[in-house]
Amino acid sequence: MASLDRRTFLLGGAGLAASPSLACAQSGSLSGKITVMAYGGIFQDNYVATVVEPFRKAFPGVAVNYVAGGTSAQMLGAIRSQKADPQVDVVIFDVSTSTIGNAEGLFSRITPEEAPSLNDLYPEARAVGGPFGPAVTYDHLVLVYDAQNLKPPLAKLADLWRPDLKGLLAISAPPNIQGLALTVMVNKMEGGNHTQSIDAGIKKLRELSPSVQTFEPNPDGYTLILNGVVRAATGWNARAQLYSDETKGRIGVLLPPEGSVFQINTINIPEGSKNRAAAVAFLNHALAGGTQKAFTERMFYAPTNAKADVVPAALARTAASAENRARMIPVDWAEMAKVRDQWNNRWRR
Repeated sequence: MASLDRRTFLLGGAGLAASPSLACAQSGSLSGKITVMAYGGIFQDNYVATVVEPFRKAFPGVAVNYVAGGTSAQMLGAIRSQKADPQVDVVIFDVSTSTIGNAEGLFSRITPEEAPSLNDLYPEARAVGGPFGPAVTYDHLVLVYDAQNLKPPLAKLADLWRPDLKGLLAISAPPNIQGLALTVMVNKMEGGNHTQSIDAGIKKLRELSPSVQTFEPNPDGYTLILNGVVRAATGWNARAQLYSDETKGRIGVLLPPEGSVFQINTINIPEGSKNRAAAVAFLNHALAGGTQKAFTERMFYAPTNAKADVVPAALARTAASAENRARMIPVDWAEMAKVRDQWNNRWRR
């Protein structure tokens, strides 16, 4: 079951960076090169610092080439185009696209015997990828706003319909996963259940349309706010928290009291990887408790390893805190993949 609820994050004890026997056996024997494809920008900067660089030190014989792959849909397209001759060994992107790739046979099956860190993941993190790549990070949708110039600040999801925000919103529309998550949230706000119908949510979103300056924020809603182009936008909590710190609070972050939705990134190995052994070692490293602790404390993505011993101050700003868990709307992303095109078409209409 790919849905997540407040029971997902029962935190475990102290984490280990990796299976010692695995690390000792492989660090000296592995060699060659792997290409890791994931998000660019601020994600890349922090992921390289906290995950890739420690892997390079642990496995000095393996060269790691990090490639910024654009959106998750673009990354899936790249993996498809390379199916006969894979150029990527590891890919990190959202579960709504990895589920499609799994069904198309694009990704390799991974066992705990190969990657012992799988045994330390929350059950839901393992289940979301089936026998393929598991969840590597959790995040959730938030509203971001100009805390300096928007008075009063956003306090709830319904505030997006405020008259003073007309023409000043940046909303990421489907096929962007943010748009899918927002549909679920607005639908619930209007008393609907997205597993049965999104009519209520679509009707309310149609009323929001005149207030939206762009449905495709470029480069992102955070930047548009900082440049004074818009006053509020949809965004992801992890990036929003980092931008809030970097701008000394100029970017405000709101988890709406009406609820939010978990976003899940999975880590996958394309079928036919040219250096599968090194790719599996990287996957195992990325999922290890110590690695996940470091990335969560650096960028506020919630860990998927139950043994990641994250400091409470950082955990409180992630999707794993008790207060945030209570607001989450369960979404089965495997089921969402089946209706994604239908939802996309409704947004276009």
